[in-house]
Amino acid sequence: MNAVLRRALVSTMGLALTLSMTAACGKAGGAKNEASAAGNPDAIGLLLPENASSVRYESFDRPFIEAKVKSLCAQCKVLYNNAEGSAAKQKQQFDTLLTQGVKVIILDPYDADSTQSWVEEAAAKGVKVLAYDRLASGPVAAYTSFDNEKVGELQGRALLDALGPQAAEANIVMIDGDEADPNSAQFKSGAHKALDGKIKKVVYEQSGQWNAAVAAQKISAAVTEFGKNGFQGVYSANDGMAAAIITQLKGAGINIPVGGQDASLDAIQRVVNGDQAYTIYKAYRPITDTAAELAVALLRGKDVKSIAPDSVDSATAKNIPSKLLDAKVVTRDTIATTVVADGIYKVSDICTADYAAACAAAGLK
Repeated sequence: MNAVLRRALVSTMGLALTLSMTAACGKAGGAKNEASAAGNPDAIGLLLPENASSVRYESFDRPFIEAKVKSLCAQCKVLYNNAEGSAAKQKQQFDTLLTQGVKVIILDPYDADSTQSWVEEAAAKGVKVLAYDRLASGPVAAYTSFDNEKVGELQGRALLDALGPQAAEANIVMIDGDEADPNSAQFKSGAHKALDGKIKKVVYEQSGQWNAAVAAQKISAAVTEFGKNGFQGVYSANDGMAAAIITQLKGAGINIPVGGQDASLDAIQRVVNGDQAYTIYKAYRPITDTAAELAVALLRGKDVKSIAPDSVDSATAKNIPSKLLDAKVVTRDTIATTVVADGIYKVSDICTADYAAACAAAGLK
């Protein structure tokens, strides 16, 4: 064998060895990926919609669900992601959970209308989707939330209470939630049910898209159109938007009742300080505990009717097992008996140095 042929043979053998090793590694990697795709049989997916307009999802929903799941199923693992306000991102997160092989997904959809094909794909793979907080489209296995139309009614009645005797002659601005969120329409419907016929007029109504910056733009447009004295109260669908609205109104020299929803800590501080008229407290433990109980029951193949005895219909599914919870109005006078009594916040959390005088005046100790 001459030197050239020998070098060619060695090279060929080396290439063959390299290809063989690469193939072996590929098989091992494939086995590893397959195992990953098979997933933890006790894994539960948790997808929440955003973390900018409302702090509740990171501060309460996620940790409470994770803790309750752990208490019910020690070996269970919650695989969590936040969509950060993007339906496209949430779809990617949903697809990843399917690839990981989870059998139950708790889904709080950022855009509920877009989820039908997701949920159908999951159902075809034997994956059960629990609609949480917002009713996702498609064949969801169960649903838990608050009675959102009643929440809107509470908001409307609280605004009437804040307006007092002038309510009948008051013009109102309404900054609603994102139209992609089915809850927004229910909040809006409930608020109108409470307000219509009891105020003079809703002079301006726009979606704030659950976005503080958008809400600020909308309220500025209302001030420009109607002037400083053109409206006497503002309905804001949540606290994140209410904060921006109040800032804009203060900047324009306007001091009128503004309400919100979610009972975020900064909102409670605005309420105690008199900057925000009210917020809506949706007790987190009951809904997060219900979600965890439903998820574990679905994971174990159990019937969920004892946990979700009600039923609701969506545009794409009928008789969805459901549990709907009640909410409470929080005003300056009821902080102690709601969010403090339930252990959501300590008085020391609320009554920092900037709010000490207001807390003392409100009797918060």
